[in-house]
Amino acid sequence: MIERLARGPAPVHELTEPFALSQQMISKHIAFLVRARIVVKTKRGRESVCTLRPEAIQRVGEWAMSYRQFWEESLDKLDVVVQQMKKEEKKDDKKHKQ
Repeated sequence: MIERLARGPAPVHELTEPFALSQQMISKHIAFLVRARIVVKTKRGRESVCTLRPEAIQRVGEWAMSYRQFWEESLDKLDVVVQQMKKEEKKDDKKHKQ
C-alpha cells in the first residue's frame, strides 16, 4: 500500500485490489496508517482517497537508520570479540598439543 501511495493519492478500492484480504482487513490497515499519521484519508464524493504523508515516512526512515547504525556498531564490536576468542582458542590448542 505504501509503495502504491508513493506514486500518488489513490482511492481505497484501488488499494485493496492487489491484496487477497477482506475489505474489513484493508480498512483496519488503512485506519492504522491514518492513526500513525503516515496516510491521510479524505472523502471525495462517495469515494475515500488516501494520500501518503512523505514527511512521516522520512521520520520513520530516520528512526530506522539510527537503529541500523546501532546494530552495525554492535555487530562490529561483537565481531572483534569473536575474532579475539578464536585467537585465544588457537593459542590454547597449540599449548595443549605441545
